[in-house]
Amino acid sequence: LRELPIIWLVQDNEWDISAHASEIRSHDASTLAKAFPQIKAMEIDGADAEASMNAMAEAFDYVRNERKPVLVHAHVPLLGHHTSGVRKEWYRDDLEEHSKRDPLVALRKRLLKLGIAIEALDTMQTEATEAVEAAFERAQGHDEPDPDTLAQHALAPTTITEEVGNRAGTDEEHTLMVDCALHAMQEILADHPEALLYGQDVGGRLGGVFREAATLAQKFGDQRVFNTPIQEAFIIGSTAGMSAAGLRPIVEVQFADYLWPGLNQLFTELSRSYFLSNGQWPIHSLIRVPIGAYGSGGPYHSSSIESVLANIRGIKVVYPSNGADLKGLLKSAFYDPNPVVVLEHKGLYWSKIPGTEAAKVIEPDAAYRVPIGKGRMVTEVPAGEESTCTIITYGRGVYWSQAAAAEFAGRVEILDLRTINPVDFELITERIKHTHRAVIVTEEPINNGFAQALAGRISSELFAELDAPVQVVGSMETPAIPLNENLERFVLVNETKVRNALEQTLEY
Repeated sequence: LRELPIIWLVQDNEWDISAHASEIRSHDASTLAKAFPQIKAMEIDGADAEASMNAMAEAFDYVRNERKPVLVHAHVPLLGHHTSGVRKEWYRDDLEEHSKRDPLVALRKRLLKLGIAIEALDTMQTEATEAVEAAFERAQGHDEPDPDTLAQHALAPTTITEEVGNRAGTDEEHTLMVDCALHAMQEILADHPEALLYGQDVGGRLGGVFREAATLAQKFGDQRVFNTPIQEAFIIGSTAGMSAAGLRPIVEVQFADYLWPGLNQLFTELSRSYFLSNGQWPIHSLIRVPIGAYGSGGPYHSSSIESVLANIRGIKVVYPSNGADLKGLLKSAFYDPNPVVVLEHKGLYWSKIPGTEAAKVIEPDAAYRVPIGKGRMVTEVPAGEESTCTIITYGRGVYWSQAAAAEFAGRVEILDLRTINPVDFELITERIKHTHRAVIVTEEPINNGFAQALAGRISSELFAELDAPVQVVGSMETPAIPLNENLERFVLVNETKVRNALEQTLEY
């Protein structure tokens, strides 16, 4: 679409381990590329060294001069095994045919025809073999990796470790949560020319389906704020390349339910780059994801997915409950060298749900930062009270918890995690040592989820501090959120469910 100067080289031996092209393909790479007129498609015999060199020279000249993309489809033989565990003799019936196309044998014959002395070729082959053997010996002689270094590159260090700036700015009017996010994006784009914002419907025509990017394309141009196809693998995966090129991508996946096609890129590429490169290649990637059930969004627009994300090591996951934290966390995520997923509850964007008015705030100033991995006490119980409890929650759970806690004046406090991973277990420990009871509130179903795992950790590591079992309050164990508004309310957590859990915990 944008005709970028890229060369894709496809080496095609027609085998997918034991599955041959004849049984699994209706077309090949060059046929597919020809459907895109912007891509120059070249098909070559990759076993012919001379033809391959000429073709690649042509491809490079085209890309450098025309600044347009090329796909080179090279047909090559498969001479060896797929792996040491899947040997070619078990399933291959074309070994003799492929061996006849050995490019080294063909190249040697071609060089002899061109007048290169056989002695010179023998010398080159001997020197190459000796160089490979020497490199192998050097590798064998190196010490084994030190297991003590394994955890050194799980996450790249960040410079934002404390809350800075003014949480309440100078405006007299409260600002909607969605507008706090919009203003954060505007400030980032204004301050950083390397920042980009792209995703589904964030371009100038709409500015996001929640208006979370409204006016940004007009202010910063459609080269920096632009729409993408409905292709989450591209949206998320492209941030790796953008980051490597020195850019700072901010991307949006329109709904949490849409994240799944991009999960491969998030899990396989983004989360592992810093670790697998031994700390050399951190990936900056800020991924915004509207989440949660609101307004009869139904089964494909209402999911809570934080438990899946919490199980991906190498990324950070934040889930704010109000505009101040959203703005502060977006800023911190932008400056964080790691991939950060920001989960934004769409039911809090406009505070239209009764009881969520506190999501609107006096907007923080531009310098405000919320450190990722630090929770916040919404309310605290005073010392000396008997039979007290800490609610641990995040996102919309804060508001269900506030409504339920109102009936237990002075006995229930609320800890807003703000970050799912890494979780602020230090603050959790501090508060449970104070109240000795905990109820965890989540919008997700309970079984096998993040909240249940956190309850298990608390029970294991803080067992001696607990006066009651840790309870978890979550939504029903249904595969999806129903479209019907009444059924949606029935499935979700509510004030009554949280209040019942508090009563049981406080009376234990």
